[in-house]
Amino acid sequence: MKHPDLNLLIALDILLEEGSVAAAARRMHLSAPAMSRTLGRIRETLGDPIFVQAGRKMVPTPRALALREQVRAAVEQATQVLTQGENAPLAELERRFNVRANDTFTGFYSGRVLEAMAQEMPRALLHFAPEEDDVDVELLRSGRVDLFISAARQLGPEIRVQPLFTTRFVGLARNDHPIFASDISPEQLTRWGHISISRRGKASGPIDSALEQQGLQRQVSLIVATPYSAIFALQDSDLLLPLPEHLARSAITAGMRVRMFELPVPLETVLLTQAWHPRFQQDAAHRWLRQTLRQLCSSDS
Repeated sequence: MKHPDLNLLIALDILLEEGSVAAAARRMHLSAPAMSRTLGRIRETLGDPIFVQAGRKMVPTPRALALREQVRAAVEQATQVLTQGENAPLAELERRFNVRANDTFTGFYSGRVLEAMAQEMPRALLHFAPEEDDVDVELLRSGRVDLFISAARQLGPEIRVQPLFTTRFVGLARNDHPIFASDISPEQLTRWGHISISRRGKASGPIDSALEQQGLQRQVSLIVATPYSAIFALQDSDLLLPLPEHLARSAITAGMRVRMFELPVPLETVLLTQAWHPRFQQDAAHRWLRQTLRQLCSSDS
C-alpha cells in the first residue's frame, strides 16, 4: 500500500490559511513554481481543483473549505506528536504569544504578566495587540491570536471562555476641576464637555443611555483612540472622562494630576474574560499563560 505524502497536508493547511500560492511559498521557503507544483500534486491526490481563479484572486473550492478544519486539526495533532515542546521545561521554550486585549487589561496587568513570564518563561515573547470593535473569531480559529481578552461577548460555539474580573465605570477629572466644589449631580455631569475613547470615532456609550433616561444629554468635545491620550488631555482642561475604575486608579497611582469621582448615574459593571481556541487547551505554555492571568486577576478581586 502506497503511503500518502504528509508534506502535502502541511502545504494544503498553509495554502488554505494564506489563500495565495505566493504567500504559501514564502511560508514554506519554496519558490513560486515549486509551490505551484505542490498544489498540482494536492489537486491530483484529492481529485479537486482546491483553488480556482476568480478575477485576479484564487478562491478555495467548496471541497477545500469543507476540509479546512479537518486539515488544520490533523497538522496540529501530527505536530504535537513529532515535537518535544510539550515536555520541554517552560524556561527553555522560545514562544511568541499573540494576545489581543483591551486597554483596561493591558494598562493594569501587562507589567505584572511580564514580570511573571521573566521568572517562569524568560525566552517567551508577549505581543499585545489592541482590541478591535468587531471580533474576528477566525483569528482565534486560525491560531493568529492565541488569547483574546475583552468585555464578555458572543464568540464561536467552540471557543473556550473564562471570566477574569469585573470593573465599573467612574468619572475622572483634573485635581482642581470645579466639579469637585459640591456634590456631583447628573445635571453637573452634563455641564462640562466629555472625552470619548474609541478607535473608530464613536461619541456615544452606555453613559449616554443612562443620562437620556433622566432627560439629560452630555456633550462629547474630544474623541481619542486610547485611554492614555484621554488621561493626558484631562490635566489641562475642564473635560470629564468616564473610565473603567482599574484604569482610573492606575492613573492616580502613576502620579497623574487627576481625581476620581463616582458617576451619579447607574451603569452596569463590565465583566472581562479571556477566550482561546480548544487547540491550545492542553498546550503547557498556553495553559501557564491562562492560569497566570487568572491568578493575577483573582488576587485583585
